Amino acid sequence: MINIVLVEPEIPQNAGNIVRTCAAIEANLYMVKPLGFILDDKHFKRAGMDYRDFANVQVVDSFKEILDNNKNATFYYASTKSKHTHTEVNYPDGCFIVFGKESYGLSETILKNNYDNCVRIPMSAKARSLNLSNSVAIIAYEAMRQQNFAGLKNDGELTGRPEND
Repeated sequence: MINIVLVEPEIPQNAGNIVRTCAAIEANLYMVKPLGFILDDKHFKRAGMDYRDFANVQVVDSFKEILDNNKNATFYYASTKSKHTHTEVNYPDGCFIVFGKESYGLSETILKNNYDNCVRIPMSAKARSLNLSNSVAIIAYEAMRQQNFAGLKNDGELTGRPEND
């Protein structure tokens, strides 16, 4: 299992999409206050759909609280300013992958203090960044791939739904 941390997320639709991703891969989701929305925001609810009911979401007062409660865990920090790509590191079971707010990412202090554990998603030099919910999905699924998708359904089945002809 992995842990996703959103530091001060601002956009309810992104957070809702991330709830859905975390539910699908059985990851824990931590959202660090202040949030840019309230949890019963209609956009947050719509994006997360009914996945909120079986997602493990915790809202915490500070990032320090997560660090203090998980002293022996491995932490990775998503940033466009990293020397490592998201596929160059090992994501052990129980690791934390930390993402910053949509408007400017993680603080320079966090990045400087953890530079060797920062990861980035390769993209064109013309692009400033990817959408937060897309970034979480890309990195989270790489972590799950490395763990052989442990605990996840690994086969598909036909549903018997009518075909579109």
